[in-house]
Amino acid sequence: MSARTAMTHPANSPLLSVTVIVPTYRRPDQLAGCLDGLVRQTLAPVQVIVTVRDSDPASAEVARRYAGALPMQVVDIGVPGQVAAINRGMDHARGDIVAITDDDAVPHPDWVERIEAWYRSDPRIGGVGGRDHVYHDGVPETGAATVVGRLQWFGRVIGNHHLGVGAAQDVDVLKGANWSFRRAAIDGQRLNTRLRGSGAQVRNEVDFCLRLSRRGWRLVYDPLVAVDHFPAVRFDIDQRGAGHFHPLAQENATFNDTLALMAHFGPANRVVFAAWALSVGTCEFPGAAQWARLALRGDRHAGAKLRATLRGRLAGMREWRGAPA
Repeated sequence: MSARTAMTHPANSPLLSVTVIVPTYRRPDQLAGCLDGLVRQTLAPVQVIVTVRDSDPASAEVARRYAGALPMQVVDIGVPGQVAAINRGMDHARGDIVAITDDDAVPHPDWVERIEAWYRSDPRIGGVGGRDHVYHDGVPETGAATVVGRLQWFGRVIGNHHLGVGAAQDVDVLKGANWSFRRAAIDGQRLNTRLRGSGAQVRNEVDFCLRLSRRGWRLVYDPLVAVDHFPAVRFDIDQRGAGHFHPLAQENATFNDTLALMAHFGPANRVVFAAWALSVGTCEFPGAAQWARLALRGDRHAGAKLRATLRGRLAGMREWRGAPA
């Protein structure tokens, strides 16, 4: 099914209502840009939920300014982390569809309309996401990828959501800057509170999307379901950029990746994944082979990355083994 097909509504099919959740923390200027984008939507959401920490009154004040332009609901939360913020928003959502974007992203004007059209096109669709056009200092990142959001059989996750081109496609994983769900698909489901981290909680999308896939729901990536993404400062140890490294952030991200994949795979694939992850890995989560590659390239953090990754892998495996079925 193409993106063009998704915009064609079935005859006499009533519109589905859309709730938008925006988790935010200490980025009031970026939040205003995101909410401006929601004001400009060609199909208005029925509810906009901004989840904001109780220690961040500036962001709450910005959100409340939009009460006249948007069906705004500001929800305070005292627990740190993206998982808790999104879960709190889901608890308050009343739309047929729950769309989620970051506070440093600006949805394109037809974002809500395109999302809604996909869900009406096929009742088997449980999740829809799209491209986040990433900007660095006002300059868009270039590149193109036709393989997006795929989990390979041995455990490597291919992202590329910010570079996806071509026709819409079914995927294994969506990206948290631009994802949505049929509320019926996530009934009783929430992001995994066992994931580590106090801010971004990297890989929470992988865990949640794979759980929906296991329940038989389709996940669709459409490059035309788009937002402009202006990555802003994170106020935790998980910082963006190649020059930033924190051993605990690395360990937490690896733990989250491991927990998600061990829960998803069957017995044979778990063995393959564990062997591949520890012996090879990726640049992001290096095993022995990738550690050697990073060291040869002069990465001064190569040894620390390997040690933190191994700690995260082992901790994630132990956590998975101790989890209820």
